Amino acid sequence: MRVVVQRVSKASVTVEKEVVGKIDEGLMILVGIENEDKEEDADWLSKKLCNLRIFDDEEGVMNKSLLDVKGNILAVSQFTLHAKTKKGNRPSYIAAAKPDISVPLYEYFVEKLRNESGANVETGKFGAHMEVALVNDGPVTILIDTKNKE
Repeated sequence: MRVVVQRVSKASVTVEKEVVGKIDEGLMILVGIENEDKEEDADWLSKKLCNLRIFDDEEGVMNKSLLDVKGNILAVSQFTLHAKTKKGNRPSYIAAAKPDISVPLYEYFVEKLRNESGANVETGKFGAHMEVALVNDGPVTILIDTKNKE
């Protein structure tokens, strides 16, 4: 699994002019799933994200986690995170998992985030054309790939 996580002061996702997910302070997480990804990847990633110390403490140092600030989460599926761009100018998405693999794993991951964080976890709509809006606080943007755990 590969994610782009951003510390946000607010974020939302809209589908067909309807807001389907909206948060205030917390994490905006774009989630890409590959064929080889398993529940163990989602377990590791949800724990990592909830405990990632990227929120400012009283001295302005990134020393607090989502759990510490009681932040929210907006998790949006994004197969394009697995784009291959080595050849030509048109990205290949062959590495991205098909819906029969990615939908159940994405739903499992969202549930793990809810259980791990106790936070309000909002989502987009899997497979839909989504408009994502956010205010990146910092800016803080981090890439995490479960293939690079060690």
